[in-house]
Amino acid sequence: MGPPVIRAAVLTVSDRSFRGERADASGPAVADMLLSLPAEITQQVVVPDEIPCIRRALLHLSDALGIDLIVTTGGTGVDPRDVTPEATREVLDREVPGMAEAMRADSQARVPTAMLSRAVVGIRGRTLVVNLPGSPGGARENLAVLLPVLPHAIGKIRGEGGDCAPPG
Repeated sequence: MGPPVIRAAVLTVSDRSFRGERADASGPAVADMLLSLPAEITQQVVVPDEIPCIRRALLHLSDALGIDLIVTTGGTGVDPRDVTPEATREVLDREVPGMAEAMRADSQARVPTAMLSRAVVGIRGRTLVVNLPGSPGGARENLAVLLPVLPHAIGKIRGEGGDCAPPG
């Protein structure tokens, strides 16, 4: 029997895609990559670059639907409309800074502007939330850095594989 399937959701943050002015290319690219975990993509949602909309979507996916992994794409730069990290931080219980740092370090080797990424990674309850850039290439490259550790991280967040037996 293989590892449990990860229940994942992809949340695209884009004013233009939300208004139907541009097709969402990053969300489907990320969803395709997640299937290799293995993951079941239970939701693909597009919201505008508005903190209340992003926050509401994150809370619904984590608390109401019990998703294991939420991957956001978009809104992580320095443009005034880029507010995904702020909305994400509002709902997190704990950050996992090493994952965000690993993405930035890997990207920095190829793209000097990667240092402008404000992406965060963290945990809400039993859900891991990962912010990725909005460009399909940047989203794929950043996710590729995390893919090898995601099953282990999610297993730990689920409480699987604990080494300590309860007292008594």
